[in-house]
Amino acid sequence: QVQLVESGGGLVQPGGSLRLSCVVSGFTLEDYAIGWFRQAPGKEREAVACMHSGNTGTYYADFVKGRFTIRRDSADNTVYLEMNSLRPEDTAVYYCAADPFPLRLDSEYSYNYWGQGTQVTVSS
Repeated sequence: QVQLVESGGGLVQPGGSLRLSCVVSGFTLEDYAIGWFRQAPGKEREAVACMHSGNTGTYYADFVKGRFTIRRDSADNTVYLEMNSLRPEDTAVYYCAADPFPLRLDSEYSYNYWGQGTQVTVSS
């Protein structure tokens, strides 16, 4: 059974950092594409950072380039999202998602497996 469990969210001041974790089970991590998505109140869910299976390529949304980094640790079955220079507009629920064959890496509709989400709030 495929499971994804996010953690690491919380309240942080503007300019601060957080590291989100997504522990996966039920599949071999390097065989799946992984995506981090977020959804702010009243807005649609959007892709933040995604990684092809086998670490063959990554996608970053323009609004996080240079600030966020996605990486996977197959030994720990964990995917991380390192977030730096956080802004109030980064406030959202962050989800990790997985799929073995996503048609489009940055599309939420390409992913069949999702975690429950973790809240990130950036505020002074």
